[in-house]
Formats: sequence, structure tokens, C-alpha cells
Amino acid sequence: MLVGTGALPGRDEHLAQLERWIGTTVAARLDPGQKEVLHRYAVWHVLRRLRHRLRGRHATPGQAAVARRNVQAAVSFLDWLAAGDTTLASCTQASLDEWMAAANLSQRGPTGNFVRWARNQGLTTVDFPATRWGGPARVIDTEARWEQARWLLHDDSVRPEDRAAGLLVLLYAQQPAAISRLTLGHVQAGGDQVRLMLGREPVVLPEPLASLILQVAATRRGHAVIGDRGSSPWLLPGGRPGQPISPYRLAERLHQIGIHPGPARSTALFQLATELPAAILARLLGIHIKVAVAWQHACAGDWMTYAAGISHRLEN
Repeated sequence: MLVGTGALPGRDEHLAQLERWIGTTVAARLDPGQKEVLHRYAVWHVLRRLRHRLRGRHATPGQAAVARRNVQAAVSFLDWLAAGDTTLASCTQASLDEWMAAANLSQRGPTGNFVRWARNQGLTTVDFPATRWGGPARVIDTEARWEQARWLLHDDSVRPEDRAAGLLVLLYAQQPAAISRLTLGHVQAGGDQVRLMLGREPVVLPEPLASLILQVAATRRGHAVIGDRGSSPWLLPGGRPGQPISPYRLAERLHQIGIHPGPARSTALFQLATELPAAILARLLGIHIKVAVAWQHACAGDWMTYAAGISHRLEN
């Protein structure tokens, strides 16, 4: 209630819950050596990297879940070593390979993160090479994407906020987590243009999407009753006073209208990466430059190759 009425600043609930969970998990370790290693990894590596990535923003549920998964994988691996009377220092490559063969798929990547950190810290001699991203695993048909976009642009029977969120996924490759964090301050209306800040530079929205975003901003209303006086800064208010809609709830609503954020976002990124340089893609969409470059290479949309091809055609 106090946060919703502006008496107290909003707290990063996901980060706070993650910190409490890490503190409890580390404190539960009986072996002093394991406790020290886990504390160094969880607090000074996982949490530190997450805070650096957030840069003052609140953590999303997905970011907190990834951090928790990394720490949990380290706990499981340390427990497995202890059960075999082995430590990180005495662990052999054969032992690591045995663990990886027995571990489920969701554990292998996070365990690799821990092993590489431990090797860099001089705690072990084994290594687990990072897995190179092999490109988008799921996409939808390009024509199906445009058909969905045209439907959302013109179908007034769908709630405006769901239409806007779906179009941001389909046209601008935004994740539900990023959409849920949009505020009124991200919407800039002036002159004959409506701009939306998705990254470091605003995107000029075309009609009728521009009018739809303004409609959502003017009529937005969450499900909270206590402490909600219509002063929420969020473009899509949630059910808790002062909080935005959760990424999970937003993704669920998109699924209900037939929009699957994962494949739809992959298709949008796939197309945008072939049309824009990586630097512009990163600035406009709010993604990391390395992610933009990776997508360009994945879709054979390297800008220098494209420019060289254009130059070659002009010369001929």
C-alpha cells in the first residue's frame, strides 16, 4: 500500500527474494570449504554480475530464475563431489565427464558456468568449454507473423493492452519481461510522432500502432484496488499496488490470443537482423550488441558482407 501510494520507493522483490534464498542456501552448507566456495560464487560472481547487468533496474523473474539455477547447479555438483569423497581441487576431467553424462540437460549449462568460474579462480584444473549459440531454434513463418500483426492492428475485439503487447513482440522483438517494465515515461508524444523508448534511442511508431499505444497509456488500469489511485507509472499495471504486470501473466495473456512470444520474437529478430546494422539494432531494441551481432551471423545478415555485396553490384 505504501509503495502503491508513493510513500515508499518500490523494492526489487525478485532480487530481494534471490538474495534471501542464496543466504539460506549458503548457510545450510556444513562443510566450511564448500560454504566459502559457494559464497564466493553466489554472492561475488552470480549476484554481482546480475546487479551489473541490471544497472539500477529491477530484476525480472527470468533473470532471477537463471541466477538461482546457476547457484543450484553449483550446489548439486558440490554435493555430488562430496558424496564421492572428492573436492574441487582433486576433481578430474573424467569425474566431471561422469557428472555431465548423468546430469539432466537443464543442469549441464549452469554447471559449466560454475566449473569455468572455479577454473578461473584456480580452484580446479578441469574445464567445461562454453557452448556456442547455434542460432534460433524456433521461428514462425514470416507471412504468419505479418498476418498476426495485421489482425492485432485492426481487431477492436481484443483488449488494447494485449494488442499492444503482441505487436511489440511481433514487430519489435520485445520479450514479455521487457514489455512489462515499460512506463509512461517511455512513451513520448510530440508533434505528429509517437516515440517509444525500447532501447537507448526511441523508435518512431507508425499508425495505427502509435494511436494504440496512446490509448493504452490513457486508459491503463491494473487489477489492484487497495493503494491504486490511478497514479501508477507503469504502462501495464499489475495486480499488486505499485507493481507492473508480471512477465508470466503477460505471456499467459498473449498465449490466450494465439501469440507465442518465443517463436514470434525469434522471427522478428531474424528479420530485423537482416535489415539493420547490429549497432542500430542494439540501440533501438534495447538488446546487447553481442546479441545483435550473433543474430546477424545466425541469419547470414552480416552488415559488412551486405555492404560489400552492394558495392560489388554497383561496380558491375
